[in-house]
Amino acid sequence: MTGELKNKVDKIWETFWTGGITNPLTVIEQFTYLLFIKGLDEVETQREQEDALLGIESERIFPPDKQHLRWSKFKHFEAAHMYEVVSNEVFPFIKNLHGNRESAYAKYMGDAMFMIPTPQLLVKIVDGIDHIPMKDRDTKGDLYEYLLSKIATAGTNGQFRTPRHIINMMVELVKPTPEDIIVDPAAGSAGFLVAAGEYLRNHRSDLFLVQSLKEHFHNHMFYGFDMDRTMLRIGAMNMMLHGIENPNIEYRDSLSEQNKDRDKYTLVLANPPFKGSLDYEAVSSDLLKVVKTKKTELLFLALFLRILKPGGRCACIVPDGVLFGSSTAHKAIRKEIVENHKLEAIISMPSGVFKPYAGVSTAIMIFTKTGAGGTDHVWFYDMKADGYSLDDKRTPIEENDIPDIIARFHNREAEKDRKRTDQSFFVPVEEIRKNGYDLSINKYKEIDYEEVEYEAPSVILERVETLEKEIMQGLQELKEMIRG
Repeated sequence: MTGELKNKVDKIWETFWTGGITNPLTVIEQFTYLLFIKGLDEVETQREQEDALLGIESERIFPPDKQHLRWSKFKHFEAAHMYEVVSNEVFPFIKNLHGNRESAYAKYMGDAMFMIPTPQLLVKIVDGIDHIPMKDRDTKGDLYEYLLSKIATAGTNGQFRTPRHIINMMVELVKPTPEDIIVDPAAGSAGFLVAAGEYLRNHRSDLFLVQSLKEHFHNHMFYGFDMDRTMLRIGAMNMMLHGIENPNIEYRDSLSEQNKDRDKYTLVLANPPFKGSLDYEAVSSDLLKVVKTKKTELLFLALFLRILKPGGRCACIVPDGVLFGSSTAHKAIRKEIVENHKLEAIISMPSGVFKPYAGVSTAIMIFTKTGAGGTDHVWFYDMKADGYSLDDKRTPIEENDIPDIIARFHNREAEKDRKRTDQSFFVPVEEIRKNGYDLSINKYKEIDYEEVEYEAPSVILERVETLEKEIMQGLQELKEMIRG
């Protein structure tokens, strides 16, 4: 994201702030609604241009009598008129855009409120947003990520944003297919689902030529659950701004009895909360059968295994403790994945990846649900750099292991002969069993210590004596000079 774009966003943010809207989530919501309204107008304009080119008439977002609700129209109105139209007409219009009350959009827009207090403030914000280029989905994505980064992110439920380049890497590792049913049970702003959708647009765009697959993409492919209504609203909008018409974004405590999903999805992409509040009484009893614990990160792994169809894949982020924790629960979930399913890879990430929000060390775990074992060799990779400095500033740098991780993972045949001193290597399952299912890379990695040859002690002593003589001689000469 360019510095220029950041400056524009910062300026608008400041306008909200000085206008009396100081809660970052409220700012993001109001900002998002206006971005969405602008985006709708751009989608409509594009449809009009395509229709003119093809000589057809497709379905319109804005009927003939609602043309004044388009961004390109009302942005020219004077302050009081603009305020009147946006608050009393545009807002109700977008809230009822999807008549289907079951759609994610309708559910979360239902309680959306227009909270910009004055016409003057609205004019300033509309003017600021009007100068933000939003032509391509990448810019929208960057813009959204930047907005989300402004939330005080280590929230009460241990939520913090997964950096976009890490999400993209995980998506590239699992390569979603047009038939997949993808879920993130701790979806937040829906970053993983958006990235999976973008991957399919870029790599499998032919799916849009098959009516059934196109229908699946827009209505039945993406599922996201969260317990924060504001994040759900932001997530639903994020997906719609990325061209997914009807995402299944729902309010749900994924770990509770309320979540009945079993054998339903083919791909889990997630960074579940590692800490924060857990209503232990409400935790689903079948998860506790697999792993009796209050630790959310272990319960989520048990959940992934339950909700995946046999043959379904999972790429998730776990804190390092999951890999080597010595409690009964830690060992039980690792043994379950290794023995009863197919653990494919552990990618160890440096602790700076989540800075400035958290300094926790994490890893990416990739496995396939089989119900019948299949783990033979587990592939380990020691990521040292992700293209950004590992301090709080996270400035871009040259060093970046991500392309190498993706290339090696998809060509694991060539990894067989790597030594334990390399950045990636295989470990046979027998060795993992012997080590109590420890999955931390340091348990298996070998470090090359370079042998340094020192001179014989007698030679070193001789040198010290010579130096000492020279110093004494110099001191003697200095004394004589002072006396003279």
